Amino acid sequence: MVNATTADATPGTAADPGRVVLLTTSHRVAPGLLSWPAWQALRTADRVLCADGTHPQLPYLREAGIRVDETAPTAEELVAACAGGHTVVVVATGEGDPALTDGLARLAGSGRLRMPDLELLPASYDLPGARLLDLVQVMDRIRVECPWSSQRTHKGLAKYAIEEAYELVEAIEDGDRDELREELGDVLLQVVFHARIAEEDPDAPFSVDDVAGTIVTKLIHRHPHVFGDETASTPEEVREHWLRTKAAEKQRTSVTEGVPLGQPGLALAAKLASRVRTAGLPVPLPSGEGIGYELLALAARAEAEGTDPEAALRAAARAYRDAIRQTEGAGD
Repeated sequence: MVNATTADATPGTAADPGRVVLLTTSHRVAPGLLSWPAWQALRTADRVLCADGTHPQLPYLREAGIRVDETAPTAEELVAACAGGHTVVVVATGEGDPALTDGLARLAGSGRLRMPDLELLPASYDLPGARLLDLVQVMDRIRVECPWSSQRTHKGLAKYAIEEAYELVEAIEDGDRDELREELGDVLLQVVFHARIAEEDPDAPFSVDDVAGTIVTKLIHRHPHVFGDETASTPEEVREHWLRTKAAEKQRTSVTEGVPLGQPGLALAAKLASRVRTAGLPVPLPSGEGIGYELLALAARAEAEGTDPEAALRAAARAYRDAIRQTEGAGD
């Protein structure tokens, strides 16, 4: 609230400088869905102004019987319109009308005029996750207008999903928060990009909403201790719920189903060992000669001990890299 008046004034008198209400809305919320204080301010205002004649709120305001003048007043003109105790509501554009607010700030600082009260009134708010709508809109435009992006396919993008996943893992292991935020965004982009491509499939199209709906349904179903009547007080009990509901969903004939064979070898070996151990199957490790069987045994041992063999090997490799750099530096 900015109040530049220097003396008390009775509302409605010539000495009353009036009130300006800057009404802001979110483009991520459907037009017309405004807060009750916003509707009150609009209905009781002496004038309602908007500089953007294409503002998405205008048809809904007019449908509600509110007269909106399409005009872009200067700061001086707005102050004059409020004189005599009038209330003027300014429906802000997407940019927030910085020229107007800056002009009002300059007038208030000059001390030349009796300034009206200035109130910022958010009429609609972004919910958590609202910026995801921006990402969907940006991706849609890129898909249509970018010569490179418009030609991409699921297969052509597959390698980037793998690369971004590895870069995310590296950011996590480095403990770099800024890098982590950026890499999470890159992974999210892959999801939205693939979903946008999927919309164009002539036989089985689906959208990012379908993707989100599928994972929401899966999460709710696999967390009966959160969304249902089941109880779970330990991570082990949660895992039991997850595996039980997953088994009922998939109805697999083998514990190896769903294990991607294209993943790195250590991760593949550990995943198979995990499936065998969880299912309680008496499957011994195959015997054979060579480093491959030795690595398989090491991966199975690491999994049984609760260690990710891929992460462990990466950590050791990073230490090896540091030793190499140190040796290289010592020779300078």
